[in-house]
Amino acid sequence: MVTIGDELDKAVQGAFTRPIPKTAGAQMRYLVRQHQRSTRRVAELLGVSQRTVERYVKNQIKKPRPELADRLEREVRVRWQPQIRAKAKQAAATTGGIMIDVQARFGYTAAPGSTDDARVRHLTLALPPEQAARLFQAQEAGLTDDRLRQITAEALGEVYFRDNGRRAHGLEVELTDLIDLDFEL
Repeated sequence: MVTIGDELDKAVQGAFTRPIPKTAGAQMRYLVRQHQRSTRRVAELLGVSQRTVERYVKNQIKKPRPELADRLEREVRVRWQPQIRAKAKQAAATTGGIMIDVQARFGYTAAPGSTDDARVRHLTLALPPEQAARLFQAQEAGLTDDRLRQITAEALGEVYFRDNGRRAHGLEVELTDLIDLDFEL
Protein backbone atom coordinates (compact mmCIF):
# COMPACT_ATOMS: atom_id res chain seq x y z
CA MET A 1 0.00 0.00 0.00
CA VAL A 2 1.26 3.45 -0.93
CA THR A 3 1.66 5.83 2.00
CA ILE A 4 2.18 9.55 1.63
CA GLY A 5 4.71 9.74 4.46
CA ASP A 6 6.94 7.09 2.86
CA GLU A 7 6.75 8.80 -0.52
CA LEU A 8 7.69 12.17 1.00
CA ASP A 9 10.70 10.48 2.62
CA LYS A 10 11.72 8.98 -0.73
CA ALA A 11 11.56 12.39 -2.37
CA VAL A 12 13.80 13.92 0.27
CA GLN A 13 16.22 10.98 0.02
CA GLY A 14 16.66 11.87 -3.64
CA ALA A 15 18.58 14.95 -2.46
CA PHE A 16 21.25 12.90 -0.67
CA THR A 17 24.76 13.67 -1.85
CA ARG A 18 26.27 10.33 -0.81
CA PRO A 19 24.83 6.81 -0.78
CA ILE A 20 24.05 5.19 2.56
CA PRO A 21 26.56 2.61 3.82
CA LYS A 22 26.17 -0.69 1.96
CA THR A 23 27.43 -3.37 4.35
CA ALA A 24 25.74 -4.38 7.58
CA GLY A 25 28.90 -3.62 9.56
CA ALA A 26 29.17 -0.10 8.17
CA GLN A 27 25.47 0.53 8.77
CA MET A 28 25.77 -0.74 12.35
CA ARG A 29 28.85 1.42 13.01
CA TYR A 30 26.97 4.45 11.68
CA LEU A 31 24.03 3.79 14.01
CA VAL A 32 26.38 3.32 16.97
CA ARG A 33 28.02 6.70 16.18
CA GLN A 34 24.59 8.32 15.94
CA HIS A 35 23.66 7.00 19.40
CA GLN A 36 26.71 8.36 21.24
CA ARG A 37 28.68 5.11 20.89
CA SER A 38 26.03 3.14 22.75
CA THR A 39 25.63 -0.39 21.44
CA ARG A 40 22.87 -0.91 23.99
CA ARG A 41 20.68 1.82 22.45
CA VAL A 42 21.22 0.44 18.95
CA ALA A 43 20.38 -3.07 20.18
CA GLU A 44 17.11 -1.80 21.70
CA LEU A 45 16.33 0.11 18.52
CA LEU A 46 16.82 -2.95 16.30
CA GLY A 47 15.44 -5.55 18.70
CA VAL A 48 18.64 -7.60 18.95
CA SER A 49 21.14 -8.27 21.72
CA GLN A 50 23.92 -5.85 22.57
CA ARG A 51 26.47 -8.59 21.81
CA THR A 52 25.01 -9.00 18.30
CA VAL A 53 25.51 -5.29 17.64
CA GLU A 54 29.11 -5.53 18.89
CA ARG A 55 29.76 -8.45 16.52
CA TYR A 56 28.47 -6.48 13.53
CA VAL A 57 30.60 -3.49 14.53
CA LYS A 58 33.72 -5.72 14.60
CA ASN A 59 32.69 -7.43 11.32
CA GLN A 60 32.45 -10.81 13.06
CA ILE A 61 28.96 -11.16 11.56
CA LYS A 62 28.57 -9.95 8.00
CA LYS A 63 25.19 -11.17 6.71
CA PRO A 64 22.09 -10.18 8.75
CA ARG A 65 18.76 -11.97 8.62
CA PRO A 66 16.42 -10.39 6.04
CA GLU A 67 14.15 -8.73 8.63
CA LEU A 68 17.15 -7.33 10.53
CA ALA A 69 18.70 -6.11 7.27
CA ASP A 70 15.47 -4.25 6.46
CA ARG A 71 15.25 -2.66 9.92
CA LEU A 72 18.92 -1.74 9.82
CA GLU A 73 18.68 -0.07 6.41
CA ARG A 74 15.47 1.75 7.36
CA GLU A 75 17.00 3.15 10.57
CA VAL A 76 20.13 4.30 8.72
CA ARG A 77 18.01 5.97 5.99
CA VAL A 78 15.99 7.85 8.60
CA ARG A 79 19.15 9.32 10.12
CA TRP A 80 21.33 9.71 7.00
CA GLN A 81 22.47 13.24 6.09
CA PRO A 82 20.11 15.23 8.34
CA GLN A 83 21.43 18.60 7.18
CA ILE A 84 20.95 17.74 3.49
CA ARG A 85 17.45 16.47 4.33
CA ALA A 86 16.62 19.72 6.18
CA LYS A 87 17.95 21.89 3.34
CA ALA A 88 15.92 19.97 0.75
CA LYS A 89 12.73 20.35 2.79
CA GLN A 90 13.45 24.04 3.38
CA ALA A 91 14.04 24.66 -0.34
CA ALA A 92 10.81 22.87 -1.27
CA ALA A 93 8.85 24.74 1.40
CA THR A 94 10.16 28.20 0.54
CA THR A 95 11.07 28.43 -3.14
CA GLY A 96 10.83 25.28 -5.21
CA GLY A 97 7.64 23.51 -4.24
CA ILE A 98 7.21 19.82 -4.92
CA MET A 99 6.14 17.79 -7.96
CA ILE A 100 3.43 15.22 -7.42
CA ASP A 101 2.51 12.36 -9.73
CA VAL A 102 -0.62 10.66 -8.42
CA GLN A 103 -3.04 8.11 -9.73
CA ALA A 104 -6.04 7.82 -7.44
CA ARG A 105 -9.78 7.85 -7.17
CA PHE A 106 -10.96 11.37 -6.49
CA GLY A 107 -14.36 12.03 -4.94
CA TYR A 108 -16.04 15.41 -4.95
CA THR A 109 -18.53 17.41 -2.97
CA ALA A 110 -19.87 20.09 -5.29
CA ALA A 111 -22.79 22.39 -5.89
CA PRO A 112 -26.17 20.83 -6.79
CA GLY A 113 -26.54 20.00 -10.47
CA SER A 114 -22.92 19.03 -10.98
CA THR A 115 -21.45 15.55 -10.93
CA ASP A 116 -19.96 14.24 -7.73
CA ASP A 117 -19.14 10.74 -8.98
CA ALA A 118 -15.73 9.55 -7.87
CA ARG A 119 -13.39 8.55 -10.68
CA VAL A 120 -9.79 7.54 -11.19
CA ARG A 121 -7.49 10.27 -12.44
CA HIS A 122 -3.78 10.46 -13.15
CA LEU A 123 -2.37 13.89 -12.31
CA THR A 124 1.16 15.24 -12.57
CA LEU A 125 1.58 18.79 -11.35
CA ALA A 126 3.69 21.12 -9.28
CA LEU A 127 2.47 21.98 -5.82
CA PRO A 128 3.52 25.48 -4.71
CA PRO A 129 5.91 25.96 -1.77
CA GLU A 130 3.06 26.72 0.66
CA GLN A 131 1.48 23.32 -0.01
CA ALA A 132 4.86 21.56 0.22
CA ALA A 133 5.52 23.28 3.55
CA ARG A 134 2.12 22.18 4.81
CA LEU A 135 2.82 18.55 3.88
CA PHE A 136 6.28 18.52 5.47
CA GLN A 137 5.01 20.21 8.65
CA ALA A 138 2.21 17.67 8.96
CA GLN A 139 4.65 14.80 8.46
CA GLU A 140 7.08 16.18 11.06
CA ALA A 141 4.19 16.65 13.49
CA GLY A 142 3.57 12.91 13.24
CA LEU A 143 0.09 13.10 11.74
CA THR A 144 -1.46 9.89 10.48
CA ASP A 145 -1.39 8.88 6.85
CA ASP A 146 -5.14 9.55 6.62
CA ARG A 147 -4.54 13.15 7.66
CA LEU A 148 -1.62 13.45 5.19
CA ARG A 149 -3.93 12.09 2.49
CA GLN A 150 -6.52 14.73 3.39
CA ILE A 151 -3.90 17.50 3.22
CA THR A 152 -2.73 16.19 -0.17
CA ALA A 153 -6.33 16.14 -1.42
CA GLU A 154 -6.82 19.73 -0.24
CA ALA A 155 -3.62 20.79 -2.02
CA LEU A 156 -4.65 19.05 -5.25
CA GLY A 157 -8.14 20.54 -4.95
CA GLU A 158 -6.74 24.03 -4.59
CA VAL A 159 -4.07 23.82 -7.30
CA TYR A 160 -5.71 21.62 -9.93
CA PHE A 161 -9.46 21.48 -9.49
CA ARG A 162 -10.11 25.03 -8.26
CA ASP A 163 -7.15 26.53 -10.17
CA ASN A 164 -6.09 28.64 -7.16
CA GLY A 165 -9.56 30.10 -6.68
CA ARG A 166 -10.32 30.91 -10.34
CA ARG A 167 -13.01 28.23 -10.82
CA ALA A 168 -15.12 25.53 -9.14
CA HIS A 169 -15.75 27.53 -5.98
CA GLY A 170 -17.00 25.33 -3.15
CA LEU A 171 -15.65 22.11 -4.68
CA GLU A 172 -14.24 19.82 -2.01
CA VAL A 173 -11.92 17.03 -3.17
CA GLU A 174 -11.48 13.70 -1.44
CA LEU A 175 -8.64 11.29 -2.21
CA THR A 176 -10.07 7.81 -1.66
CA ASP A 177 -8.19 5.00 -3.42
CA LEU A 178 -4.50 5.78 -3.80
CA ILE A 179 -3.16 3.63 -6.64
CA ASP A 180 0.24 5.21 -7.27
CA LEU A 181 2.06 8.23 -5.86
CA ASP A 182 5.45 9.86 -6.39
CA PHE A 183 6.85 13.10 -5.07
CA GLU A 184 9.90 14.86 -6.49
CA LEU A 185 11.74 17.87 -5.12
